[in-house]
Amino acid sequence: MLLPAVRLVRLGRVPYSELLALQERWLRRLQAEPGTEDPPRTEAGALLLCEPAGPVYTAGLRGGLTPEEAARLRALGAEVRATGRGGLATFHGPGQLLCHLFFDSLVEGTRARERVWPFKPFAVPCAPSKAFPPPPPAPPYTGVWLGERKICAIGVRCGRHITSHGLALNCCTDLTWFEHIVPCGLVGTGVTSLSQELQRHLTVDEVTPPFLEAFKETYKCTLISEDTSN
Repeated sequence: MLLPAVRLVRLGRVPYSELLALQERWLRRLQAEPGTEDPPRTEAGALLLCEPAGPVYTAGLRGGLTPEEAARLRALGAEVRATGRGGLATFHGPGQLLCHLFFDSLVEGTRARERVWPFKPFAVPCAPSKAFPPPPPAPPYTGVWLGERKICAIGVRCGRHITSHGLALNCCTDLTWFEHIVPCGLVGTGVTSLSQELQRHLTVDEVTPPFLEAFKETYKCTLISEDTSN
């Protein structure tokens, strides 16, 4: 059986504003009526991978940052951005793998929650199973957890059978940036990274290959590479 094809776009390390602009272009392309795209669309969706070039705090559709808090975070040297994903405030920065997924026919007819859960099996492919204590119950615990420590945030927007946004996996992220907010509005919980849990430095480049293999297996698709990194 011929597997659906997903366009893999590797952006490398880019400013978050550039990622948002490209994300909106892909969203408009996939939401166009069949036969009206320019150029014509042949893939079932797209997978955008990147590493943020600098620190940025993002707020979801439920908010999470007051104007005063946003000003305080900017004073630390970080960007502050509003996004169309679900959830509250979180942090993105160097050492983090961002995966923005755009699906059409592969997820058509499924509910929003069913579009989110498939992220989980491939979100942390590099860590041995012994590193994973049982996760806390969900909701409100979306994402991937090691006990009470979140290692991967998930925020998805669904509309007109198109899933956008995705996940942020902490590989070798400077976790001190999270100390300036309540990540995703969950009081009393912490954050962690693959490097911290495995006690060795794991870069985004090292994590990406097994991540992509697990992605293909989870979604039963092939990947068509498009490398736009410098």
